[in-house]
Amino acid sequence: MQPRIQYAKTEDGLNIAYYVIGDGEPLVFPSGGTMSHIQLEWRTPQRREFYSALAEGRSLVRYDGRGSGLSDENVEPLSLDACFLDLDAVVDALKLERFSLLALSFFGPPAIAYAARNPERVSELILWCTSARNVEVVSSPGNRALGALREADWHLYTEVVAFINYGWDAGDAGRSFAKRMRETMTPEESRRSFSEMYRLDASTELENVQARTLVMQRGSAGPVGSKSVGAGRALAAAIPNAELLILEGEVEQITSGDTATTIAAINEFLGAAGETETSLPSGTAIILFLDIADSTALTTKLGDAAYREKERAMDTSLRAAITGAAGTPIEGKVLGDGVMAVFTSARDAIEAAQRCRDLGNEAGLPLHLGIHAGDVVREGNNVHGGAVQVAARYRARPRQGRSWCLTLCAASPARRRASSSKIAVSTS
Repeated sequence: MQPRIQYAKTEDGLNIAYYVIGDGEPLVFPSGGTMSHIQLEWRTPQRREFYSALAEGRSLVRYDGRGSGLSDENVEPLSLDACFLDLDAVVDALKLERFSLLALSFFGPPAIAYAARNPERVSELILWCTSARNVEVVSSPGNRALGALREADWHLYTEVVAFINYGWDAGDAGRSFAKRMRETMTPEESRRSFSEMYRLDASTELENVQARTLVMQRGSAGPVGSKSVGAGRALAAAIPNAELLILEGEVEQITSGDTATTIAAINEFLGAAGETETSLPSGTAIILFLDIADSTALTTKLGDAAYREKERAMDTSLRAAITGAAGTPIEGKVLGDGVMAVFTSARDAIEAAQRCRDLGNEAGLPLHLGIHAGDVVREGNNVHGGAVQVAARYRARPRQGRSWCLTLCAASPARRRASSSKIAVSTS
């Protein structure tokens, strides 16, 4: 289910497209450049999982800046003040008096300057692989070579930029990013927009930032000489009381492998989200149970500490996949290394199960999964009933050579006996 797109009007009359997912303290995450498209990026599983994980326990606000995605085109050159108008329009429309601000890549300078000039509104500032001066990226030989490639072959340029941003083994994530670039801009628009973004500079604003700040930086520079650990160290040193976190890798974008560590770091920095009443269905629901197969053997092979670290990362990824497919993970309803979730749609439950299966295989932690449809009883943030027990049994006893088993039954016990069906799906 895609988020509901809404519009906010800027003081200079432009319409800015945005959406909000989750419930709780607000975290505003603006687009990082003119290639943004909040509707198209939601269709990318890795992006959807990351945003869904960010929204657990809080409200995530995502929007397209002027001249990008679903927002109005901008005829004036992009500036810090123009970026402020877009941000103000969205937070004012949502009546946000105070919020956390997350900036990626080219949106670093506007985020830094906005936080410095609006200390009463920005409570925390998170800067991911960015700098105070975008012009620092332009001077690298790699970027000059990319500019020449854009003029010579637009399609090849988008593919190279995508895999530089996501890594050469990114697969579908890289291809989706490249396709989104081609769908949202022409070579001429790309040349103009990047030229405008490169001029954004907030280096004189750094010492005025009062918000608690977390600088997240890759440990090494990317193939085009983008922001390195040295740039991150300098940024953290220039902002009063900023914290610096060095991450593995060299790509600039947040990839699927970053989800668990990044979400954990952001959650720790922002503080544990307050407990909220989860909206769980009463009556008929689709229940998904899953756990790690042969966990005892894996623990023996990897060691307790290493297994526990992989298990925590997997738990975060699985919950993001579940929420990304419109499911609700049940807190506290966990047996060992298991996860339980409920859905209102069988299609969503199957999509989540398939994605969770793939995540487990990618991480080297194959999963047992069981899905069952039936009546549940809601008690607070939990669900109970025979349907829950059936899903757990199928999770615990997968067929030989099968990775997960799906049971869809009629809601009533009598109809369940008459019409239940089992579908085993092979992953070989």
